[in-house]
Amino acid sequence: MIDSSPPRFTPEAAAHVAAEVFGVHGTGVDLGSERDQTFLIDDGGGGGAVLKISNTGEDTAVLDLEYAAVEHVLRVDPELPVARPRGRHVLYEGPSGSHFVRLFERLRGHVGGAEVEDSAVFAYAAVHARLNLALRSFFHPAAGRELLWDMAHAPKLRSLLDAIDDPRRRGLVERVLDRFDERVAPCWPRLRAQVVHGDLNLDNVLLDERDRIAGIVDFGDCSYTAQAADFAVALASLMRDRPPDDVFRVARIAIDGYASRLPFEPVELEVLGDLVAARLATIVAISAWRVRRYPENAAYIQSWDTGSWALLELFDEVGHDAVAVELGAPSPPVPTHELAQRRAASLGALLLPLTYDDPVHLVRGEGVWLEDAAGNRLLDAYNNVPVVGHCHPRVTEAVVRQTRTLNTHARYLYEPLVELAERLLETMPPDTGLDTVMLVNSGSEANDLAWRIATGITGRHGAIVTAHAYHGVTDAIAALSPEEWPEAFRPAHVALIAPPGSGADVASEMRRAASQLDGLAATFLDGALTSDGIFLPAPEEVAGLVRQTHDAGGLFVADEVQAGYGRLGRDLWAFARYRITPDLVTLGKPMGNGYPVAAVLARRELVEQFSFAGRVFSTFGGNPVAAAAALAVLDVIDDERLLERVEAVGGRLLARLRALDRPEIVEVRGSGLLVGVELASPGLAVEVVDRLRNAGILVGRTGPDGNVLKIRPPLVFRDEHAELLVDALRHSL
Repeated sequence: MIDSSPPRFTPEAAAHVAAEVFGVHGTGVDLGSERDQTFLIDDGGGGGAVLKISNTGEDTAVLDLEYAAVEHVLRVDPELPVARPRGRHVLYEGPSGSHFVRLFERLRGHVGGAEVEDSAVFAYAAVHARLNLALRSFFHPAAGRELLWDMAHAPKLRSLLDAIDDPRRRGLVERVLDRFDERVAPCWPRLRAQVVHGDLNLDNVLLDERDRIAGIVDFGDCSYTAQAADFAVALASLMRDRPPDDVFRVARIAIDGYASRLPFEPVELEVLGDLVAARLATIVAISAWRVRRYPENAAYIQSWDTGSWALLELFDEVGHDAVAVELGAPSPPVPTHELAQRRAASLGALLLPLTYDDPVHLVRGEGVWLEDAAGNRLLDAYNNVPVVGHCHPRVTEAVVRQTRTLNTHARYLYEPLVELAERLLETMPPDTGLDTVMLVNSGSEANDLAWRIATGITGRHGAIVTAHAYHGVTDAIAALSPEEWPEAFRPAHVALIAPPGSGADVASEMRRAASQLDGLAATFLDGALTSDGIFLPAPEEVAGLVRQTHDAGGLFVADEVQAGYGRLGRDLWAFARYRITPDLVTLGKPMGNGYPVAAVLARRELVEQFSFAGRVFSTFGGNPVAAAAALAVLDVIDDERLLERVEAVGGRLLARLRALDRPEIVEVRGSGLLVGVELASPGLAVEVVDRLRNAGILVGRTGPDGNVLKIRPPLVFRDEHAELLVDALRHSL
């Protein structure tokens, strides 16, 4: 098509065609064109029309395509300022042969360039997305035509490169095409494709006085191609002629504008920089070839060359990998040793050291699998945060959809927060009387609020926790977390008891602990004693704890941050296993599958005694996105019947581990998908954890001596994963 001869009508001849064929009278003004001719027919009174005269090689099916595309857009999104055709095309005999002529309504505005400011750039790209949304339900047989301007055919530009006289510049284009072959072509079939405008550059739109799009013209490059490639056409136009230090900033604003209406898929962002480079290469290659053939039209043909070459040179100087990152592609992983050094330098003074001798440097996750920076897959048998699996599509989509819709704070009324509170209350055993929810951001905050309520209601400030418990990081709750206490730290208001289920006389432990305190405010209990080494006490032991807490005037807090959400199988909540009625229940880690959200549940008559009742507020607690994530987690647990799966898979996992019968194993304890494997020594546990890591299995350590392997995978763990874990542990021992 690019080798078709352009028409050669004078403005006067064009005015004659408009009058003779369409009955529109006025003065012809040449608007310039590459392979066709376009004229404004100005009637002198503010009216008139635009006449387009096609080249002699134009296919009538393509003209039907353009007409149908415009009509479709105007039906789907009539607010889009698309120039309407005034009738269909007509064949007209001109001085150089037969040409199809068409007439379009005249739209008012000006042509913009590098002076278009940021908000107009954003709006421009958003309109482009609207146009593609309007066209995505459209198809026409002629849309499959081969058009060299379509980046699907970029490799065919090589046949034109001899027309680029400067060998240095020719090399620039060759490198772009080499990269296209290497990076874009293999993933092209995975890019979203549809019929697109094909040439929504700044020359094909009219802008109003605020530089917003007031007119969309020229569907002459309309075809079926990759949506990202179509956007790259506009993006190249918006980037061209900008100062080098402003090019990528403006490009990102345009990307934001498009994504505000039509979000990009990851693969599209990975190749967007290469698509922009391919567009620039297409411009300069076709320009060089056409100027050789039509030197009389050189001024128009080469009008984009200067800016396009400048951008190509900038891309080459910056490096195409860096350009890709600037335009939204993920950065390549930093070398693991370098990242570890940076972590130590900026975070290491307070942050817990890395878990393994060979640091796990992660880049993505899915289900029970994690992938490291070297592309190795690791079986995650450690993380209880992604309770329904890493990046579960239900949860991630809930977060994305809600983020695009609304995210604000709890002083406003919105459905997700209320729905989540109601859903959580529905999951509570009916005889508990729990009927009030406070949503916060983390398990630490939930426990901190529970502690405030307990001290406020009882007027006391003593706490009882197990000997190696962990309940959070706030100032108040760190004091209730002996696992994290520094040496010789022992707050006077906290008394410790041996973990129930460990063989200790719990009743005696409670009497001793209560006697050490000047009044008991609350007893906190993690229902699986996770940090104490993982114990599952008998229900009567836990019931005795609750009874003695109440007898001492305190409140009982069931900390479900680690053991809740079906972790132990059978029941959603660990406290239900023990058939107790806690005064306060705290939730955290798994609640949002990695999105920060937590909660405190209580009885209304209890909370109303708290002097701050009705005044407690958390800016982000229960925000719409967090609530949407938490609702999706509950839905997945129900829909995938995870409680039943955890019970079954966990039971078989325990049996397999116990069947190992190794002298290094002291005891295997647990329920569901929370299992502790106590080994003979802490040193052995450290070695085994690292050996498992090197075998592609992630577990942790717990207990006062750190000699208990902590196996706590996402609840989507299956039998085949359990087999991998047990086999790896056998070899590691």
